[in-house]
Amino acid sequence: MPHKNKPKPDDRSDNADKLQDMIHETLENIEKAEETMEFSDGLDKEQIAAKNKRRREAIEGFRSEIKDEYHDRH
Repeated sequence: MPHKNKPKPDDRSDNADKLQDMIHETLENIEKAEETMEFSDGLDKEQIAAKNKRRREAIEGFRSEIKDEYHDRH
């Protein structure tokens, strides 16, 4: 009889920490992109600005998830 793999239990104990790390990394990427933008022009500059806008939106989502995690625990 074949052995079925059991899924790992859902461990969310460190979700907030992981999300905080993701925020930190995304902020670093925004900073690096802004430095690159100083030496860019035209379309490149527009693309970098658009990507940073999406990054900022993602950060807001991460922060919202952190709040949800906090409320779920308390």
